[in-house]
Amino acid sequence: MSITVTTWYLEQTSPDDLRPAAAPDGDVTVVRAEVPSPEFSRFLYSAVGGDLCWVDRLGLTHAQWRELLERPGAETWVAYDRGTPAGYVELDPQDDGVVEIMYFGLIPAFRGRRIGGHLLSYGTARAWDLADRWPGRTPTTRVRLNTCSLDGEHALANYRRRGFRVHDTRVTEKPAEAAVAPGPWPGAYA
Repeated sequence: MSITVTTWYLEQTSPDDLRPAAAPDGDVTVVRAEVPSPEFSRFLYSAVGGDLCWVDRLGLTHAQWRELLERPGAETWVAYDRGTPAGYVELDPQDDGVVEIMYFGLIPAFRGRRIGGHLLSYGTARAWDLADRWPGRTPTTRVRLNTCSLDGEHALANYRRRGFRVHDTRVTEKPAEAAVAPGPWPGAYA
């Protein structure tokens, strides 16, 4: 048995494309995680993606996580609500001036509170000025990301509101187990 999954590929081609969201109410801050920490990154990945079927990194070793985090120019920005991690955005610069937003999302308890639009705006702005923080890097010419029909129900609309445009759409069939959310820890949804 299989399920149909639609994947949308989005991009901005100029910093002027970014339409920032208003800052959320309360004490929300966005801070760069400057020390590569596989443990913290895996926590963010599983906490944000546990109910969204994010599984591609779950089998990585500690060394593989470290390698991802230590890529030249790679950055992780974390949103905190009153000191508690609420979500993150991971930037992955390519050699051709493209910066991929590899992962972006909020922990379920923080969704629907206007933190996501703010975090996406912040992360996208950081993607556009990445070369300023990493001397010798090619200036950013495009910021790209993708989302699929297994992601949060508001993901695509949030990306579009921030000024991202769909440049490609693909429909694939995946095994039905691809739609089973693993949860942030074994047995979380049992």
